[in-house]
Amino acid sequence: MTDLSAFIARLPKAELHMHIEGSLEPELMFALARRNGVEIPFDSVEAVRAAYSFSNLQDFLDIYYQGADVLRTEEDFRDLAAAYFDRAAADGVVHAEIFFDPQTHTDRGISFDVVMRGLTAGMDEAQARHGISSKLILCFLRHLDEEAAFATLRLAEPWLHRIEAVGLDSSELGHPPEKFARVFEAAAALGLKRVAHAGEEGPPEYVHQALDLLKVDRLDHGNRSLEDPGLIERLVREQMTLTVCPLSNLKLCVVGDMAEHPIDRMLDAGLRVTINSDDPAYFGGYVNDNFGAAAEARGLDREQLVTLARNSFLGSFLSEDEKAAHVARVDSYAAGT
Repeated sequence: MTDLSAFIARLPKAELHMHIEGSLEPELMFALARRNGVEIPFDSVEAVRAAYSFSNLQDFLDIYYQGADVLRTEEDFRDLAAAYFDRAAADGVVHAEIFFDPQTHTDRGISFDVVMRGLTAGMDEAQARHGISSKLILCFLRHLDEEAAFATLRLAEPWLHRIEAVGLDSSELGHPPEKFARVFEAAAALGLKRVAHAGEEGPPEYVHQALDLLKVDRLDHGNRSLEDPGLIERLVREQMTLTVCPLSNLKLCVVGDMAEHPIDRMLDAGLRVTINSDDPAYFGGYVNDNFGAAAEARGLDREQLVTLARNSFLGSFLSEDEKAAHVARVDSYAAGT
């Protein structure tokens, strides 16, 4: 392990962009398929990994939804969450705000309550076992319609004490944020925070819509904001957090090579960027793998890595006192290494 890898490994950090269904490793996929008697279109773990070659977001989503079909029971969702938090703890993550896609499950006949009971059990176990705090973000699938999103929001109402925010994910192109403006307004009225995927494959205009129409509290991805100087200035001025996912960007061909990744340009521009793993089982690495890949490819130094860690807490939905305590912990670690 290099000195920089060792520094990253112990650096306290939060993860703000991680789809829990996207942490379904092939080994667990096969175990759950056997447990639930579910047929999957692969005959081995190796075959699953070989299928993880994507040329765009939709290629990935097609296999992502196939894999999610093995998730059927509370125990499955608890096991899924527990496996993620075990890996997060090993990576120095002390707080995580995780996405889940209820429509992926309710459309298969799995009840919203089953999903929630399983995930929250895994979250509670992570707090007890690893001391990791966590929050849950309900994402609407943007390739579905507004009516389906409203129906999901209604299902969520009994669980609002365990849901921090709503988000927007799935196929970005052709499904602009404006499609869900009324749903996000309703979510805000229920006291929920708002985030949205924008500017990954979609144009800078989608980022403008996320800001102006969805009134997001945090922006997921946002890479293509760099194409619009005025937008960069606005994001810096408003201290909008961007949840950037380097290995995801590489795997989905948002960048052709990690050497082309803009993470350092984002930092230099004054953007409040963070590093996250997105769908780590599919994209080849958890949060420290993303830190390491970006650091190696773009020559990030310790000061930049510390800034990224600080940003992960500043951009979280923790209380101001909790943020300050975590930032102080990051600074103490940096000073002592």
